[in-house]
Amino acid sequence: MSDIPMTIPDLHAAYARGVSPVDVVAQAYERLRSVNDPCIFLALQTQELAQEEARALGAFDPSKPLWGVPFAVKDNIDVAGFETTAGCPAYAYTPSKDAFVIAQLRAAGAIFIGKTNLDQFATGLVGVRTPYGAPRNSIDPDIVPGGSSGGSGVAVGHGIVAFSLGTDTAGSGRVPAALNNIVGLKPTLGALSASGVVPACRSVETISIFALTVSDAYAAFRVACAYDAGDAFARAVIAPELRAPKPNPVIGIPSPDTIRFSGDTLQEASFDAAVQLLRAQGAEIREIDFTPLYDVASMLYEGAWVAERYTVIEDLLANDPEAILPVTRQVICKAEGLSAADAFRGIYRLKELARVAEPVLAEVDLLCVPTIPTFHTVKELEADPIGPNSDFGTYTNFVNLLNMCGIAVPVPRRADGRPGSVTLLAKAGQDAEIASLALTLEAAGHRTLGATPWQFKPPAPLPNAHQAGLTLAVCGAHMTGLPLNHQLTDRNAVYLGTAQTNDSYRFYALAGGPPARPGLVRGEAGSGASIAVELWSLPFEHVGSFLSGIPSPLGLGTIDLADGGQVQGFLCEAFATSDATDITALGDWRSYLARSDK
Repeated sequence: MSDIPMTIPDLHAAYARGVSPVDVVAQAYERLRSVNDPCIFLALQTQELAQEEARALGAFDPSKPLWGVPFAVKDNIDVAGFETTAGCPAYAYTPSKDAFVIAQLRAAGAIFIGKTNLDQFATGLVGVRTPYGAPRNSIDPDIVPGGSSGGSGVAVGHGIVAFSLGTDTAGSGRVPAALNNIVGLKPTLGALSASGVVPACRSVETISIFALTVSDAYAAFRVACAYDAGDAFARAVIAPELRAPKPNPVIGIPSPDTIRFSGDTLQEASFDAAVQLLRAQGAEIREIDFTPLYDVASMLYEGAWVAERYTVIEDLLANDPEAILPVTRQVICKAEGLSAADAFRGIYRLKELARVAEPVLAEVDLLCVPTIPTFHTVKELEADPIGPNSDFGTYTNFVNLLNMCGIAVPVPRRADGRPGSVTLLAKAGQDAEIASLALTLEAAGHRTLGATPWQFKPPAPLPNAHQAGLTLAVCGAHMTGLPLNHQLTDRNAVYLGTAQTNDSYRFYALAGGPPARPGLVRGEAGSGASIAVELWSLPFEHVGSFLSGIPSPLGLGTIDLADGGQVQGFLCEAFATSDATDITALGDWRSYLARSDK
């Protein structure tokens, strides 16, 4: 088996060709062995058990968005039968059931690989505050891996798994993304259930998602975004399909007198280049005073929120304080000098600062910031375990306190070869809007995925939410890259993605040509097979001219999809199958072309 890029489209294309998820799991473990970093995972499912999980999936089911997709989980999130340590052996327990989000992912076909290393009790942005030994950064071992979700970021950066879960309170779902050349999606608070998660600051934290591409991170988010009535902090958040971003958005960036790069001129140049990309795409860039946001950020390790961290480990501190790392105790035990009155003063102060920030944020549709102001090395953290960590939080610490959603996205590499990264931020509920804009940023220039040699492949253009069109299923010569596809693209049709019919269709290679054409014939339910189709949005004003060019025995009719939906698509009259070749068993026109050299 060739080395398959760990992205959902690449994996699903391989499965459609007949590759087994058992082999993909084997590839994941082979990559892990070749990386030779024993500190990425704290608990690893055996390869044999992971392959059993893969076999249990049965036949490829593309209606499950994560079918056969390997993933990893930060070790403060429960997976049944695997110890949850939160980075502290003395705290460990073994849960009997999966966290709510894990159950959603597995139901969608994802394959669990292992539990990843983290800064102890998710307290840190560096990834080296762990008693288990720190994982090595996937890009450069001299740089810290980032935290607190360090193992999750590194596992994706190496392409061991397609996506991983982290958690994010102060930036733990974004900083590792910047340091490992990957995507870090930090959802709206409450969108992802916290049931089965060891909290850090329960009121302002969320599970986060790392992936090699924006579309993969968002795909995992859509699956995980299910309301959990058992989580008191859960919110009903809608995760719609991605659509083309709003034209000409107003994007706020830090003003020259308030932007911070810790003296890193290469990071400044990288950010400036990313801003120019946004301008070139039609965005209006507005420089704003970030002082109110920095003031909010300073609240995260004061008063109420450091006391929240204290509640998690209070009993352990009382009974076995040495089980907790000195730097973790240093950060969290500040709460011991605080009173309940101090906590309320902090809450009031945050409300006042948020009100000051409101008019600043009201001027823009979203923010674009450097994900980190600069890079910090392992040696720097050995010399100063606090300062560099605080520096990493410059553009992250205020986000959850203001209930913003965010996505850290790779941009072209810096002049010294280190990864470029910016973060898009918006108010709660706009996860889809910032992800769609992030797609345009990650497609800029030439980049590889994480630390792998795999090349980034730009996805098809997103459909325009404002464009009215007919959703059309095509299964033959009109598909992407095939001879008649131009009949769609010349009419400004937009590619929406792939789908499968239900199992009531027979599929034929018709006589005649060129070009070779298939025929899709509807029968009784269960009389055929699920056939691969592409979905396109054809502007209504061009439907008439498109229809006039469809030759007999083909015509447009209603196609029933495997997910229960209906679209318009090509159907064939039954008489034409008398001298046609039945290719139903192949289920895919491209597979037929590959076999017949048509």
